[in-house]
Amino acid sequence: MKTKNLLLTFAILFIALISGCAEDDFVETVGVCPIVESTIPANGALGIPFNQIISATFNEAVNPSTINLSTFIITEADGTAVTGIVTYSGTTATFTPASPLSPNTTYTARITTGVKDVMGNALQTDYVWTFATGMIIVPVVITTDPTNNEINVALNKIITATFSVPMDPLTINNSTFTVKQGTNTIAGVITYTGSTVSFTPTNPLTTNTVYTVTLTTGAKSLQGTPLATNYVWSFTTVPAPTVTATDPLNNAIAVDLNKTVTANFSLAMDPLTINTTTFTLKQGTTIIPGVVTYTGGNTASFNPVNSLDPGLVYTATITTGAKSAAGIPLANNYVWNFTTANVATPSPIITSGLFFGVFGGNAGITNQGLLTVVNGAIGTTAASTLVTGFTDGTSGDVYTVTPLNNGVVTDGIFTDAPAPGNATKAATALAGLNAARDLYNSISPASMPGGVANPGAGELGGLTLAPGIYTASSSFSITNGNLTLNANGDPNAKWYFQAPSTLTVGDSMPSSVTFLNGVGNPNNVYWYVGTAAVINYAGGGVMVGNIIANSGVTLSSPANSTNPFLTVLNGRAISLVASVTMVNTTINVPNN
Repeated sequence: MKTKNLLLTFAILFIALISGCAEDDFVETVGVCPIVESTIPANGALGIPFNQIISATFNEAVNPSTINLSTFIITEADGTAVTGIVTYSGTTATFTPASPLSPNTTYTARITTGVKDVMGNALQTDYVWTFATGMIIVPVVITTDPTNNEINVALNKIITATFSVPMDPLTINNSTFTVKQGTNTIAGVITYTGSTVSFTPTNPLTTNTVYTVTLTTGAKSLQGTPLATNYVWSFTTVPAPTVTATDPLNNAIAVDLNKTVTANFSLAMDPLTINTTTFTLKQGTTIIPGVVTYTGGNTASFNPVNSLDPGLVYTATITTGAKSAAGIPLANNYVWNFTTANVATPSPIITSGLFFGVFGGNAGITNQGLLTVVNGAIGTTAASTLVTGFTDGTSGDVYTVTPLNNGVVTDGIFTDAPAPGNATKAATALAGLNAARDLYNSISPASMPGGVANPGAGELGGLTLAPGIYTASSSFSITNGNLTLNANGDPNAKWYFQAPSTLTVGDSMPSSVTFLNGVGNPNNVYWYVGTAAVINYAGGGVMVGNIIANSGVTLSSPANSTNPFLTVLNGRAISLVASVTMVNTTINVPNN
């Protein structure tokens, strides 16, 4: 009886087991049937990428031969089957579409009962799930760093681009993201996080160089959609600093012995890199001690501890150790030279005979305008009729004045007859001429050699000159700015300018001669002029010194006779032969 009951129990269990699986071709079955445990995409998933690979994972290993296009089927909503390749590995079956899925489309995936496990047990019912693709969203680059056409980009810059949608990281690589300088590809490491790709150059970028960055259409979104077109942008790296100006200029001559040497940079510099190692001054191989400072305005200064020696060539150097605030060094050492003033010691000059502020040789003196004032005396060995447009402030005598031409002479007018000229005044005028001629000869290049040759190539405008003798190869001009005279604190300092030909001060705009810090005496400045001098013909300006010209002096021009642009001479205007003409001019005659 017990044996009979035991056999009955086994029979019931056997029936229960075989009733859980579908019939198959195998003689024997086991009690586990294959089922689909999970899928990719999940059932009901939306916005699936167009390049999605579909997979189903079973609870057990299945017979690979039963996984094929007949048992793993993908169809569109209208029943059209999707072509593709079916593979199987482990417990997962994979369907790879032959072409991207269609946008905005619902797909049905089906695993049929034709799938069996290795024991021949079949899937009990077809496993069906659906998913839908999204709309086509073409990715675009929304920001870059650096931006397009950005300048002054750091040499260690990490280059980034951010997309409008998440991208497929496998499509962001050295083929789809490139940085070039011209045709040369820049080596670097590419990373992708979130929606941003980054390019880190292997080596620092080159200064002042244009780089071009390209993201190609090989870069695709997670949906498999590529960029519509290559995205290209450029940027320029920060330039290396340069020296834009120096004082003194390169090859300057007649430089003050107490000169502070300066250099201006194109960029703000790192003050810690501007020092006595990177900014040096030498005379030959001798290092000149000094104090180096760097202040706002991009200017470095070298102030020698001691005065420089006269008549020597000095070499200033800014080395590549000097760096910009961004850490970029000068591309090359910057070197320039200058020569200090050759301070001659002339014999004392006697000016006591120069009691005339204006002297018109034997040709007279002419004034136009009503604003002329000579604070001193004027004279000529010519007849009084050759002096026009003046009133003698001491006697009230007039010399051919008109309603438009009448200047004042405070200390008398000295001419030959007719009246108001006379023999006594003529004798005084002749004595003044002889004194002027003696002074003229005593300050000539022949009598006073050894001067600094042709400073500024004859153009004194913009120069600062120490006391001394300066000799032009032909003419002197002061038309490129003002001339500054630096007495080095000595109120008795003297300057001698020798121009074998002409002297021209001012051009279309007036120029001036000034004393640095106001230290200096106009009576100690001498201008030897071999022919004629023209002072600020356009009107205006302030001239300094005793001008002694052989063939005439002209101050301002007739065009200024009715305007208030006064031309000022703090000194004397003396012509040995020709006339002196002036228009609305103030002459302040210094004391001897």
